[in-house]
Amino acid sequence: MSTSEARQNWLEAAKKTIAAGFVSMGYEVPANIRVSIGIPKQRGKGKAIGQCWAATCTSDNHFEIFVSPVLQTSHEVFGTLVHEMVHAVVGLAAGHKGEFKTCALKMGLEGKMTSTTMGSQLTGFCDWFTNYNGHYPAGGLIMQTVKKQATYLLKCECPDCGYTARVTQKWIEVAGAPVCPCNNEPMEVV
Repeated sequence: MSTSEARQNWLEAAKKTIAAGFVSMGYEVPANIRVSIGIPKQRGKGKAIGQCWAATCTSDNHFEIFVSPVLQTSHEVFGTLVHEMVHAVVGLAAGHKGEFKTCALKMGLEGKMTSTTMGSQLTGFCDWFTNYNGHYPAGGLIMQTVKKQATYLLKCECPDCGYTARVTQKWIEVAGAPVCPCNNEPMEVV
């Protein structure tokens, strides 16, 4: 079995086990939940590690739960899956308040509701699950961040021939606008 298949099987087993936990707490779990690894769409300034899409967003009426590939440990993945399944169980309209918070706390999540962590009981439940199913069978994706450009180039253009060049504000201030190679006239910053 490939690592991808093992990872997906682990996620499916975790989903089934977590669903049983919801049922034991009196919640009805939608049967139309799919789970997979995927990079969640970023909203706001945060870096989401999981995301639940409403069933109405898919052509075959399934909730889509994505768990970020940057997560490495069984606890990280399991806790994120519980959080996202709370969204599917109570409905996405609840956001992270009211019914979501009540359900999340019952399921053993704690902390700030937008970035929950597993409490001791849920951690124990995850440990029981990993003893039976093994640890999460994949490493985490190391996301390379691209360094943001510190300077911006200004566009300079020759008013006669349209030749363009780009230069930093620093060099405009130090040496002035560049000279057009076609007619040796100073270019304008546009």
